[in-house]
Amino acid sequence: MKTWELDFNWLRVRNWVKEAFRKDTLPDLNGMLFVIGVQELGRWKHRFTKEEKQDLMHIAVCRLMSYDGHYEFVGRDADGWPHWRLVRPLPPRSLEEQEFILKEQIIRYFDEMEQESMELKFY
Repeated sequence: MKTWELDFNWLRVRNWVKEAFRKDTLPDLNGMLFVIGVQELGRWKHRFTKEEKQDLMHIAVCRLMSYDGHYEFVGRDADGWPHWRLVRPLPPRSLEEQEFILKEQIIRYFDEMEQESMELKFY
């Protein structure tokens, strides 16, 4: 994806999430990862601990990197939290490259949701 395409689509999905949450500001990369993590967890609660928020963002990264075969979903634990297994290590990349790839995959994630006519579910 070219940089201008990424910028356009990144703004589009951020606006979609902003409207879905009825927020005044656009979510940043971490906010988008949090939303995906909650979606993958499949339930919502009013407050997540700091550790749970980190776990949710990790779930999101694993889900997104599964597109390229880096992670594989292995199941849920007794509390319903999804777990992923590293299949293929991620190559070293600069922070800028990492952000570009994550944004591409976030766009892909929301495009798939849109194609499947899914909506974010807040449990």
